[in-house]
Amino acid sequence: MAIKDWPAEERPREKLHSRGAAALSEAELLALCLGSGVRGRSAVDLGRDLLLAAGGLRPLLERGASVRGLGAAKTARLAAALELARRCLAEDLKRGEPLCSPEQTAAYLQAKLGSYPYEVFACVFLDNRHRVIAFEELFRGSIAGASVYPREVVRACLRHNAAAVILAHNHPSGAAEPSTSDVAITDELRRALRLIDVRVLDHFIVGAGTPVSMAARGLL
Repeated sequence: MAIKDWPAEERPREKLHSRGAAALSEAELLALCLGSGVRGRSAVDLGRDLLLAAGGLRPLLERGASVRGLGAAKTARLAAALELARRCLAEDLKRGEPLCSPEQTAAYLQAKLGSYPYEVFACVFLDNRHRVIAFEELFRGSIAGASVYPREVVRACLRHNAAAVILAHNHPSGAAEPSTSDVAITDELRRALRLIDVRVLDHFIVGAGTPVSMAARGLL
């Protein structure tokens, strides 16, 4: 049944206007982003299909998903909505604002790095009051890993005049557990940055689910 044939109070658009966006299910919100359905499937059906294909709302936001027969216009509309959501998360860490919690940092880094199909190593540069100076992606690699050069990280810290740094990289395979090489490069970077009085506050591993803090694991 097409959405236009539903009772008015059950249609996503009318429900949003009368009860607010919080009253809508994830599939209904996606339906409004998609705009319309396809032959034999309503926009809400497509929203459910997208959530099922991605494995939930968070993986859909992080990596995106496709549904067979969705079409170029609906795919573009969905991609734009997801990118707006990512940028909204990224606004949590704006230049000049202090980091408030590891959870805030983890959400920001998930939004920035979670969608890449290859490995990316990045840094959040901070001043001596832990206010954000900049976020920068420093190295990119294959799905198997990215080469990290301590000298380039040192140069980036000097360029930003950073007093502290939070390291981050993603695991495209989805497993966020720190590897032995992750621990080794973190130790190497800590030693290199100590020479210029820059503290490594944490190293986050971004994968499926919540990013893993190496500091919280006692690995720093």
